[in-house]
Amino acid sequence: MLNDFFIRALLAGIGIALITGPIGCFVIWRRLSFFAGTLAHSALLGVTMALVFELNIAFSVFLISAVLAIFLLQLQTKTNLPNDALLGLLAHSSLAIGLVIIGFLTTIRFDVMGLLFGDILAVSQSDLLLIWGGGVFILIILKIIWKPLFASTINYDLAKAEGMNPDRYNAIFTILMAAIIAISIKIVGLLLITGMLIIPAALARNISNNPLQMVILSTIGGLLSILIGLFSSLEFNTASGPSIITAALILFCFSLLKFKKYSELKK
Repeated sequence: MLNDFFIRALLAGIGIALITGPIGCFVIWRRLSFFAGTLAHSALLGVTMALVFELNIAFSVFLISAVLAIFLLQLQTKTNLPNDALLGLLAHSSLAIGLVIIGFLTTIRFDVMGLLFGDILAVSQSDLLLIWGGGVFILIILKIIWKPLFASTINYDLAKAEGMNPDRYNAIFTILMAAIIAISIKIVGLLLITGMLIIPAALARNISNNPLQMVILSTIGGLLSILIGLFSSLEFNTASGPSIITAALILFCFSLLKFKKYSELKK
């Protein structure tokens, strides 16, 4: 029989996989991997602000990440610097500020390793409510903006000419990414959440033939990563967050073999 804490971990992981599957596909399509990493780095600042002002951690992380995302969009219109330079600037600056603030929090104790790498086995019922409730909300919003967001992903200028206002939907999507990071930080940690967004979507791209298939396979890949990672963590007594990402990487390697075989058959 599985313990209650492990069942909660499974439910939390499944909820995260269902969200990161479709969102991760857009991260791959729009080449936003570094951007996702920047938001993840800003999560440390969000946590420290939550500790200073006694706020809910998930809310604080979402707030800081959303502000950072909007600030990036504004910077892109104010400077000629390339996106990678802006992302690097924001990522390392927010991380540094977070670390500086931590240095002043000498009277507050918190689990740094759990923050960095996650602790899915410590998920509570309130965390489950946040993950599933927030996840449903995120997927509903994604469903609503799917058509204009996908159109602007394929051809920004054409979407703008069609009156779809791609900038608005780009901003909404960045806020959705901030929300995912906020509700996922306890699962795999701020250093690994980007992997959960990118790796399942990357393996799905290797073996899919159309966008819908990629979304489905990305979600399945995320679910398998959660299941394999958690059960291997239980079996071998390894850290749960890194085990999940390692499982995702192994699945990605298998997708490369499948992709090679498929390419050979096409020839």
